[in-house]
Amino acid sequence: MEETEFDDILDDWFIESLKTYKDLHLYQLEHPTQVIEWTSAKTVCVAGYSSSKNEILELRLPLKLFADENKGLCAERDFKVVHGGFTDGPVRCLRHVPGTRCAVTNDGLSSALQVWDLGGDDSDVIRRTGSVEGSGSASESGSRIAARLSTEPQVLHGAQSGDVRLSQLTSGQTVYKLESDAADPLSSLHFLTDAVFLAGCCNGNILVADTRTPAAPQLSPPPAGESVLWWTGASDGSVVRLSSSGQAVVSDLRNLRGAASRAQLDVQTPRRGLDDVRVSWAPALDDCIAVSGFSGAVQIYSTSVWTTETQEVRPLFEHRGHAVASQSDDCGGAPVFVTSHSWHPERPRTLLSAASDGSVHVWDWVDQSEAGR
Repeated sequence: MEETEFDDILDDWFIESLKTYKDLHLYQLEHPTQVIEWTSAKTVCVAGYSSSKNEILELRLPLKLFADENKGLCAERDFKVVHGGFTDGPVRCLRHVPGTRCAVTNDGLSSALQVWDLGGDDSDVIRRTGSVEGSGSASESGSRIAARLSTEPQVLHGAQSGDVRLSQLTSGQTVYKLESDAADPLSSLHFLTDAVFLAGCCNGNILVADTRTPAAPQLSPPPAGESVLWWTGASDGSVVRLSSSGQAVVSDLRNLRGAASRAQLDVQTPRRGLDDVRVSWAPALDDCIAVSGFSGAVQIYSTSVWTTETQEVRPLFEHRGHAVASQSDDCGGAPVFVTSHSWHPERPRTLLSAASDGSVHVWDWVDQSEAGR
């Protein structure tokens, strides 16, 4: 692309963004990340996924983002590295353990976990403090991890549906193991309550189990279709399953075998791997999901307008900033795609997203349907 042509595209997008974003901040990592994990309302962890040594960083978001008034007077407008360290291998999954300064990672190569101290006021170093043994089996993308607030720091983890376990971080002891004979690779793990969790499998199966009982999990098969891969996102009351062909199905947690609504999303459908796509519910905005990994964009959809009949739907909002900005770089012709996204835990329309060119964006989008009211 000619430089002048790119400048015109970038200028047009920048002018458009003045009306479509309440806030937009851009940052560039030395190496791209596949993980974005909130460690507080103002800080996140990211880490590289190359095959050799990688950085693991805790970034503080621009303070200007959180200024309610007089944003122009806010001195700090950029991301800031507050803690950092190095990993010996890639980081494909990372979870912060609530109530602690601890994070747990998996390298995607085995089912074992690595445990990290994120540092504190007296140290800016992130250091590895231990490990948790896995099951010995591993899917093509390693273990999934879920964590929730507990008196004893614990994490739920597993690579396949038959080896999900709950482990104590201090001792490494297994305090619960899912009773399942299946060996389906997992796409996600989610705590629904302090004790009940959901395991989403890449074949579309969903398992719901309770860590307080050895009873067999509730199994819900995938919707009918020919998709190769499925990804799962869970909220307090609903689950969304997204297929590799862009089919989305929402179910009530009380009836996972049924479809409360469904839609065909407006996504590109090149061949994607299990680790590429993300689908997540907004924690502070009703009936909204974010989808990324199919392209260089993050799409926001409102499921409130979906019906029980599959219809093609358009996104409520689309963040195209990674793809637009990347056109100025020489990427060898490889298109930039979004590697991860995450909703802010408290701010309804604020998201963080990362892309394969190392870019990290934090953005607060404007709902145009409400802007004119």
